[in-house]
Amino acid sequence: MQNRRDFVKTAAGAAAGAMVLGRHHLSAQAPGARRQVSIGGKRVRVVDVHHHWDMPIPLEVVKGTPFEERAKGPGLEERIAILDKMGIDTALISVNDFWWWDIKDQGLAKTICTVHNDTLAKWHQMHPDRLFGMASVPLQFPQLAADMLQDAVNRQGARCVTVGGHVQGESLSMPKFDVFWAKAAEMGQLVFMHPNGSANIIKENGLSGRGGLGNIVGNPLETTVFLSRLIFDGTFDKFPALKVGGAHAGGYLPSYLGRTEVACQRQGQTCIIKKKPSDYMRSNVLADTMVFSEEGLRHLVAEMGVGQVVFGTDIPFNWPVNVDLVVDSKSLSNADKDAILGGNLVRLLKL
Repeated sequence: MQNRRDFVKTAAGAAAGAMVLGRHHLSAQAPGARRQVSIGGKRVRVVDVHHHWDMPIPLEVVKGTPFEERAKGPGLEERIAILDKMGIDTALISVNDFWWWDIKDQGLAKTICTVHNDTLAKWHQMHPDRLFGMASVPLQFPQLAADMLQDAVNRQGARCVTVGGHVQGESLSMPKFDVFWAKAAEMGQLVFMHPNGSANIIKENGLSGRGGLGNIVGNPLETTVFLSRLIFDGTFDKFPALKVGGAHAGGYLPSYLGRTEVACQRQGQTCIIKKKPSDYMRSNVLADTMVFSEEGLRHLVAEMGVGQVVFGTDIPFNWPVNVDLVVDSKSLSNADKDAILGGNLVRLLKL
């Protein structure tokens, strides 16, 4: 697995790679031109739900703590140019390494999240149609996390809130986190989950070795377990209005949903849920388009419904993603493509 602390090292290379990906090579565009995506001759708005920034923290906040290295990092100065080249109109910016969830000092954790949310609010003010922040919250303190989510949305203009797959090894489906889920549901905020290698469910070095399996296998595995626990532990039944986005196409869950679907029908199984797992997948769960193939995208839409699938890139990490996977799809209607590229998120988040 790539160490998320190497984010800065990969950003420049990933950005360069992202600019030339896809069947429609962007090098063919005039320098500095903004690609505008059209479907059936109609201009559509492209919204990227999976877009990262390893945000630097002011040194005075982390000085004298084990987190001083977090004072380093790039800004977002290059992002608009990247969005223009890739045909992305709006990016929802999130962190993807929830390192501050291990902090036991409530004041320090709150300060770090405040810096995140205030900084993203400033970038949004500079580029109000192009960049939106996802709220960072200290979920090891659930009530504080709920309060900070409300503040980030109401005062700082955040859209969505981002979370990891566990808090110090604890599942987010535990009752102690209900206060946070209740607030997200009450405010109609999408909770976007991003994994970090499934270290909480895989034995040490279980995915070490060649192939970067901690990332390739571990990340979608963590997302699969995370979403499955929210379903089977009844979180969605408690908060039926809750919307949760799963990074990396919802992990493996949509790919093998049939096995999950029949789990409660087996003798000896105890299930407390009120609906079928597929019902939650088609109402409470969203997944991004990071499947990398026409067949993968077709299957994702078939299992979840077009209204639950949204566009994502994982910028600035170097994955071969672009709008063309959706634009060129033979299995999707023009209305489907419009919804996935941006329409679903524009409606849900009131962008």
